[in-house]
Amino acid sequence: MKVTLEGIRKDKDAFKKAGVALPAYDIEASRQEALKNPVWVHMGAGNIFRGFIASLQERLLADGLQKSGITTVTIHKSETIEKICRPHDGLVMNVTLMPDKRTELEVLGSLAYDLEFDGENAQDEKVLREMFRNPSLQMLSFTITEKGYALKDIDGNYTALASGDFTAGPSKPKHGMAIVAALLYERYQAGKYPMAVVSMDNCSHNGEKLKLSVLDVAEHWLKNGLVEQGFIDYLNDGSTLSFPCTMIDKITPRPDPEIAKMLADKGIEGMEPIKNSRGTYIAPFVNAEKPQYLVIEDNYTNGRPQLEKVGVLFTDLKGVDLSERMKVTTCLNPLHTALAVYGCILGYTRISQEVEDKDLVNLIETLGYKEGLPVCEDPKVLSPKAFLDEVIKERLPNKCLPDSPQRIATDSSLKVPVRFGETLKNYKKLAYDTSKLVALPLALAGWLRYLMAVDDNGRAIELSDDPQLPEIKKHMTGIEFGHPESVGDKLRPLLSNKALFGVDLYDSGINIGDKVVELFCREIAGAGAVRKTLKECLPQNN
Repeated sequence: MKVTLEGIRKDKDAFKKAGVALPAYDIEASRQEALKNPVWVHMGAGNIFRGFIASLQERLLADGLQKSGITTVTIHKSETIEKICRPHDGLVMNVTLMPDKRTELEVLGSLAYDLEFDGENAQDEKVLREMFRNPSLQMLSFTITEKGYALKDIDGNYTALASGDFTAGPSKPKHGMAIVAALLYERYQAGKYPMAVVSMDNCSHNGEKLKLSVLDVAEHWLKNGLVEQGFIDYLNDGSTLSFPCTMIDKITPRPDPEIAKMLADKGIEGMEPIKNSRGTYIAPFVNAEKPQYLVIEDNYTNGRPQLEKVGVLFTDLKGVDLSERMKVTTCLNPLHTALAVYGCILGYTRISQEVEDKDLVNLIETLGYKEGLPVCEDPKVLSPKAFLDEVIKERLPNKCLPDSPQRIATDSSLKVPVRFGETLKNYKKLAYDTSKLVALPLALAGWLRYLMAVDDNGRAIELSDDPQLPEIKKHMTGIEFGHPESVGDKLRPLLSNKALFGVDLYDSGINIGDKVVELFCREIAGAGAVRKTLKECLPQNN
């Protein structure tokens, strides 16, 4: 069996026998409609899009609530299009990984066209520009990662790519944000038509970030005489062009070779993952967990697909913001980081293995339920308690998810201020007693213990990449494993660094710096000290 248009027609019964659901609508008609009356264009057709967003449109098409598929835009010469999309006629094998190791299989046909806007494919670019001149278009969405919106480098200077776009103008854009500005300029020129421009990336205030970047490009064009003031006014007119904020959550690991083998055993051909020239693994299938959340600010100026019919939650800007804060500061990300650092120290290679460890379960349950929820503001559109229940009882234990503590430990220094610092800020704001905190100081002490690059048996471990690691390690010079007395006051400059922890841990309203140092000293005492500290400090539930 082949996942192609001909294959799903010819082998319909065989796919059914293999337990694979097929599109329940006319794929060709949905593709023609996407050209004639486009509704939805998406930039960044990676795993989160193919395994989540595209499946939403699949439901709408199957239920007769939508007529056209989604057109995707690629801004670089794409091996995914050449090696994955075209050989499979744009179809995607969606594999849902259930907590009990079952899988649900479905072929998605909702991706109408994969178009390239890379400066070389003139025909694709022409089609895209025409789509943006069509009044029917309702939404341009994105999953390009947070760095896709950046016009500047880490030193705050515009990149060469962005600077080149500022002088080239709307006719030959190269940076993703310049391409967006150019497509919106087409829409402005065609009739100042309304639409929503929607970031679905996993970053705070994503709609604002997107708007600022597009405006930055457009204002440089205005300065260089390449567009008129009316275009800037169009971008700023929220009643015509909206930039809603969103919160997205779904774990979509890289394609698992075991899943490819399972598909091959069912007789489905050509599913093997490949490694592209950028080192990224791509495949004709997507494997992802079942739980998924998309919360969107309901601010659409030209209508929208009925996504609320397929599980998308619509709310106001505050609801989106609180949902994002709930996930990032309380119910998921802090637990992930705590498991990551302790998992590396204790020798685990899978997150699912860690939540079979009673001490680590006690750590995250205390961190989430006892210390996080009391200061988590309820977004209303989602229940923090129910979300946390699902994370601990279903999502983290999912053995089908090939997620490792080593991967999650990457860039930890950039995550600590938000994942732990925000909770501490709330404790101070509400004048809650921080002296009773146990799991949160343990998480911070565990991170510092991880940075010693020594596991709980005293053996060296490799640390995951982190841009601030060299600077942090300077402050830990002279601290020796097996010698708690070597710590002294060496950690104080680190623990009082607001940029690193989000707060000064010695601040009178926080005041957990000494506790973190005490726990760290206990954890470097010798082999087995980390396990001993977890057992002694955490409540022994069950």
